Amino acid sequence: MKAIMIIYNQAHTEKVEYLLDKLSIKGYSLWENVHGRGTLTGVPHLGTHAWPEINKSVLTIVEDDLVEQILKNVKRIDNVNEEVGIRAFVWNVEKTV
Repeated sequence: MKAIMIIYNQAHTEKVEYLLDKLSIKGYSLWENVHGRGTLTGVPHLGTHAWPEINKSVLTIVEDDLVEQILKNVKRIDNVNEEVGIRAFVWNVEKTV
């Protein structure tokens, strides 16, 4: 199993929700109002007057065979408008209870 965290500009909310639904991913945790700055463009998303954009983050645990499909779809979303911002990170899940 793998843990996948997707951090994205809130403008991508509908696309990320659609991705989860399309791949029948039922379980996830969602964080809203996530502040940060991407490593590629360095544009801050801080929810302030100077930097008003804000991120969300979703964490899901999936079977290994879904990882490439998720990453491919995240890349597709990013390619539409790279300045908006979306990234996915994958970790091994060794045990769950």
